[in-house]
Amino acid sequence: MVLILVGFALITGSLLAWVNHITAGPIAQQDQITLANGIKEVMGTNDLKVKSDKDIKQTIDGKEAQFTVHEVTDAAGKALGAAIESTTLGFGGDLKVLVGFDATGKVLGYTILSTSETPGLGVKADKWFQKDGKGNIIGRQMDTTKPLVVRKDGGDVDAITASTITSRAFLKAVNQAYAVYKNQSVGAAVVASNTK
Repeated sequence: MVLILVGFALITGSLLAWVNHITAGPIAQQDQITLANGIKEVMGTNDLKVKSDKDIKQTIDGKEAQFTVHEVTDAAGKALGAAIESTTLGFGGDLKVLVGFDATGKVLGYTILSTSETPGLGVKADKWFQKDGKGNIIGRQMDTTKPLVVRKDGGDVDAITASTITSRAFLKAVNQAYAVYKNQSVGAAVVASNTK
């Protein structure tokens, strides 16, 4: 009996490892396609090139957080700004957002890369803060001295109905992304002059 169970476990483990190995490549490729499409979406144009990708580690609220800065140019090489990957803790788990900023620090767009928020409530963040949403942040000129905050906390952004925690987490991800963007060389002179 023990030998049969051990043999079964070895065969099952080997099959799972093989399937994982076979699917790892296509999953990584699909993730790259999703990211490339997300960058085009948040920057508001298909005519762009990702000039560089930088992984940045920054301490926020006493914890080290990692961000990825995708510096973007047009086909002629003119800087368009950057798309920043930012992750925060939402109501149901990590909320990963990709936010696009132009050279002056204005929010061009965003997309949710991954979320564990409550279906029907927290997942509304993908539309709620868009241009036609109730909590619209598109076109906002960012400023580190006046971050995006929900109305309930004294800000001017409408929170998702019955999902204030997710709204706070989303806005925190956007604020963190801007702080990283502002501290990078990507349009840093322009961004700094507009936030004084």
